[in-house]
Amino acid sequence: MTMNKIAWLIDSSAYLSNTLKDHPDVYVIPINIHFGLEQFVDGVDLTHEQLYDRIRNGTTSIKTSQPSAGEFALLYEKLGKEYNSIIAIHVSKSLSGTLSSSISGAGIAQVQVEFIDSLSLSAGITGLVERGLQLQEAGQSYQEIAAALRGMVSKFRNYILIGNLTQLYKGGRLSSVQFYLGSLLKIKPVIQITPQGELKELDKVRSHKKAIQYLINKAVEASVNEGLQHVYIMHANAEQQANDLKEAILQQAPHLQFTIGEISTSLAVHAGEDTVALLWYL
Repeated sequence: MTMNKIAWLIDSSAYLSNTLKDHPDVYVIPINIHFGLEQFVDGVDLTHEQLYDRIRNGTTSIKTSQPSAGEFALLYEKLGKEYNSIIAIHVSKSLSGTLSSSISGAGIAQVQVEFIDSLSLSAGITGLVERGLQLQEAGQSYQEIAAALRGMVSKFRNYILIGNLTQLYKGGRLSSVQFYLGSLLKIKPVIQITPQGELKELDKVRSHKKAIQYLINKAVEASVNEGLQHVYIMHANAEQQANDLKEAILQQAPHLQFTIGEISTSLAVHAGEDTVALLWYL
């Protein structure tokens, strides 16, 4: 058995930064995507391009489902033989049953795991793992690391600009009246993952230009008032928009560092194309 090594398990709702993508001890269990009776595995057999094409042109319903406890158990059995310690960080339990499946799978495999509810998704999970790897490198035990990361969860901030109301409506996040009025008035909803890990509408902004300025203001305010240093910009097939947003923020907060990435297909199913989000830890 490999000594003094931690296995890090995340689900595919997380953004895979270069640090995570290339790390030999980071494992990703995929979320399932369903188009009617067809099932695909997030990040495995469905590309972003294929997903967006289906969203634009398809008529069948699209939904996601968490990995089964059995899938988790198989992976935990493998990790239990190769590592002394396992830390699992998952999408908010208020948004998905993934964490529950993970806990059940560890029970089946009879392995000890430190579970962390990120109370977030995407880069929210990324930031926790990246910090955890730093603490591991500094020599902290896996229990100390898990405790530190649970404390870090409350420092997460996020602002999500929905690019297309259609997917939010299909996913049940908007009523038919909200969808109709939002589309008619060209309202851009800004939503947020709350400290409890739930999605809620934070604000309504008229026009895309004003919505982008709203995001810029939030990042600059956090930079000035709260010591913000690093920002994740996540997008759904909107890389140019993400880069433009970065440059606009840098004009007012030139010291900030950025990571830009695309949200996973399992998240794009719900957020829809052209969504842009700012996420950070204080």
